[in-house]
Amino acid sequence: MDILIVEDEAEIAQLIQISLEKEGFSCSVSRDGVNALRMFQEKPPDLIILDLMIPGLDGLEVCARIRQKPGAKDPYILMLTAKGEEIDRVIGLSTGADDYMVKPFSPRELVARVRALLRRSLRQGGQNQLIRTQSFIVDVEQRTASRQINSQEPEILDLTNLEFNLLTTFVSNPGRVWNRTQLIDKLWGDDFFGDERVVDTHVARLRKKIEPDPASPSFIKTVVGVGYKFEDSPVL
Repeated sequence: MDILIVEDEAEIAQLIQISLEKEGFSCSVSRDGVNALRMFQEKPPDLIILDLMIPGLDGLEVCARIRQKPGAKDPYILMLTAKGEEIDRVIGLSTGADDYMVKPFSPRELVARVRALLRRSLRQGGQNQLIRTQSFIVDVEQRTASRQINSQEPEILDLTNLEFNLLTTFVSNPGRVWNRTQLIDKLWGDDFFGDERVVDTHVARLRKKIEPDPASPSFIKTVVGVGYKFEDSPVL
C-alpha cells in the first residue's frame, strides 16, 4: 500500500520512511503542505502521515482540503504533532484525521498504528449486500451510501472510510444502543490505541453529513449516559 509522509524535519521523515519500507510499504515524502496536496492529487495514497506544523499550509488545512475533495481514494490520515494538549487532538480529529500521535514516538508504535488504520478497510471486506432503511441505502460491496428524505431525490453521501463504516454499523442495527466501547470494538477491534472519545468526534462528523439538522438529529440519537442509537425504519 502507498503511504505519503508529510514531514518537514528531514531526520524524522527519513526515520518514518525507513521504518515503513522495512515493513513492505511504498512511501513518498513531502516537506510542505502545498506540495503534499499536489502529490495527493497526482497519486492518491492509501494513508497519509501528516505533521501538524509544516510550511506552506499547516497539517490541519491539508487534512481539511483532502476531506473536502478526497478524489480517487479517501485515505486514512495519521496526524503527528509535538503538541500533546487535548485541544490539539480534538481539533486534529475534527478536521478529519483518523488517528493522532504525539512526538516523540517509537517507530514500532508508528508502524503498529499504520497497520491498524489500514486493517479497518480490510475488516469490511467479503460482504456483498445492500442495506436499506426508509431513508438510506448502503452498498457494502461498492462502499457507497445514499440518503432520501421524504420525496426528495436520492443524495449520494460523501463519506470518509470511517464514516462509511460507522453508518453501515448503525443502519445494520436500527434501534440498537451502542456505547463507545462497542463501537470501538466494531470499527477498530484490538487495533484501537487512542482516546475512546474519538467516537464522539466521528459521530458528530457523520451527523453533519446525514442529518437535516445536526443540532437536532433525527437518525443518530444520543442515549444519555450510554451512547448512541440509529433510528430509521428498516426496509424488508
